[in-house]
Amino acid sequence: MIKSTAIVGAMTLVSRILGFVRDLCIARYFGANAATDAFFVAFRIPNFMRRLFAEGSFAQAFVPMLADYKAQHDRESLKRFLDRACGSLALILLLVSMAGMILAPLLVLIFAPGFLAREEQFASSSRMLAITFPYLFFVTLTAFAGGILNVHGRFAIPALTPALLNLAMLAATFWLAPLLPEPVTALAWAVLLAGMAQLALQVPALAAAGLLPKPRWGFHDAEVRRLLKSMAPAIFGVSVTQVNLLVDTLVASFLISGSVSWLYYSDRLVEFPLGIFGVAMGTALLPHLAKSHAHHDGRGFSQALDWGLRWVLLIGLPATVGLITLAKPLLSTLFQHDEFDARDVEMASRSLMTYSLGLIGFIAVKLLASGFNARHDLQTPVRFGIYSMIANAALCLLLVFPLAGLGWGHAALALATALAALFNAALLLTKLVKDGIFRPNRGWAAYLARLVVSSLAMSLLLLHCAETLPWQSWSFQERALQLLLWIAAGGASYFACLWLCGLRPAHLSLPKAA
Repeated sequence: MIKSTAIVGAMTLVSRILGFVRDLCIARYFGANAATDAFFVAFRIPNFMRRLFAEGSFAQAFVPMLADYKAQHDRESLKRFLDRACGSLALILLLVSMAGMILAPLLVLIFAPGFLAREEQFASSSRMLAITFPYLFFVTLTAFAGGILNVHGRFAIPALTPALLNLAMLAATFWLAPLLPEPVTALAWAVLLAGMAQLALQVPALAAAGLLPKPRWGFHDAEVRRLLKSMAPAIFGVSVTQVNLLVDTLVASFLISGSVSWLYYSDRLVEFPLGIFGVAMGTALLPHLAKSHAHHDGRGFSQALDWGLRWVLLIGLPATVGLITLAKPLLSTLFQHDEFDARDVEMASRSLMTYSLGLIGFIAVKLLASGFNARHDLQTPVRFGIYSMIANAALCLLLVFPLAGLGWGHAALALATALAALFNAALLLTKLVKDGIFRPNRGWAAYLARLVVSSLAMSLLLLHCAETLPWQSWSFQERALQLLLWIAAGGASYFACLWLCGLRPAHLSLPKAA
């Protein structure tokens, strides 16, 4: 399982690095203004779908069912099931995509009602959403293909696939945007073309494995109906964070121009460790949990959850500290060029620091929800997700508008989302322990003490770096070099302190089930 996590993490790292290059170029050439706000609203909805489906949430419903089906049926039956599931899913997605294109203005009104007072921005966002919405069709079928490959032990191609979106948007920024009367529209076309390319990339891998579906009408198949019925609650259960981010976009549309963009860039930085580690962990752990449940191995199931949670904190805690202490250096280095100025760095750093407080919650929700979905309990994560959404909405009302006048309105949105994620993770963990599904191994108190001491040591070092060095006066090359050196120094100090505190690799290995 460590190998699978490493493969997914490495492939995702490639995609995330390309994503940063993409966002650096978008910030440099388009800035943070009304036009980019319009695009990010149009992009937020299909990108929301990508995070639901392409980054593991779809698998929460599909992988456990496919693992069971694979264990209980022969290959020919499995192939017929895949053909019918593919055809049924494709038809539903086609209809939804067509409806989304037609209803694009209504969707913009729902998710960014503040744009209605700015007619040109509203029209621009509606046009771009009509272009980007069919991405849902392609990205969901891509996730369907990726789920098939993951169940059969093939992780690399599905994990690398999101990189195509970044490459397409980079190409659009440099070559297509200068040719269009509304340059930012090039990014919308890139999203659509990337979806086609992502699906096409799966085809050779599926064909080589003899698993390429031939779409068939399958609504009469009981297993297909069960899959479709289970998709919505499973996806919702691990995707509440993404729903809350849509709520952030909605409220931010009423705030000052640039708020949507500042939140977007902050979210992108938080998504870096979340995407590399959180998605990799969830993708690799879910088949293991599903297999343990199928074999009635309760001890192995609990051991896997314990192992996963230890890694969540091992990586999530220093990542949180790093994002908070290095918020301004990170944003200044990556995005402060041409149209993205020092004020944008200051404003985006506020939301980055508050988003970062929820990083451990964001990662833990993906892992803990797998503990329910692998057991085919789809209702509990949904119920807790609804509680989290209510908490997020209440916190928004309490925090956002009182702080908006101080320039912290968008940061308060990020804080509400972060606290809601931590609340959701706490509910899931408590339920798993209460029901006896997760029985923590011994040694947690000492483990947590080591992580906290090491994170504090790292934070002192990085605070000196962030507060005393002249980041604004350096060139891009100087900023990049210094940032890399200080990130390396911070990481080295963290792991050195862990070693001095007595943590060894054996403490992080997955115990053998009895």
